[in-house]
Amino acid sequence: MLGRPRPGHRPRTRPRSHAHAGHGLRHTRQHIRRAIEDEGWNPQLGAFTQAFGSSELDASALMLPLVGFLPGDDPRIRTTVAAIASKLTDARGHVRRYLRDDFASEEGAFLLCTFWLAHALALIDEVPRAREVFETALSCANEVGLLAEEISPTIGEALGNYPQAFSHIGLINAARAIGHAERARRNS
Repeated sequence: MLGRPRPGHRPRTRPRSHAHAGHGLRHTRQHIRRAIEDEGWNPQLGAFTQAFGSSELDASALMLPLVGFLPGDDPRIRTTVAAIASKLTDARGHVRRYLRDDFASEEGAFLLCTFWLAHALALIDEVPRAREVFETALSCANEVGLLAEEISPTIGEALGNYPQAFSHIGLINAARAIGHAERARRNS
């Protein structure tokens, strides 16, 4: 699916825990939030990272604004999105999940991660760039509009599961976020 995780607490799973903790578990929600904000944030890198205390970027950190854990105007979200766009985007404009994994193999860029970036860019009000990233990912669809799981960073060939439902869900969510951001701009 999206590669095998490394050991350690993952900031990307904690927002879901935070969201599901509900009102009756306010203390648990606050504890989870503090852990993500204190241990998932790397001030030297200027980004939320792959694991608590890590210096490795992970595109799944883009989920923080997507699930509403932090708003798009939070400076940490803005710098996390910028870091991922800068460091995890390949020459073809597709986003890798992370730079290193526990395998010695070359992994492709994940279309879901590319749609996450487009979605996050819309949430931080970088709408033209969001549309550009979205169009790059959308261009990977085959002649009937199906998307693969991954794209080869060297030749642009579809890799992994095909068709991949997660890629299509990312497309729908990013399209909705970009459409909403474009309407908000027109109405302001």
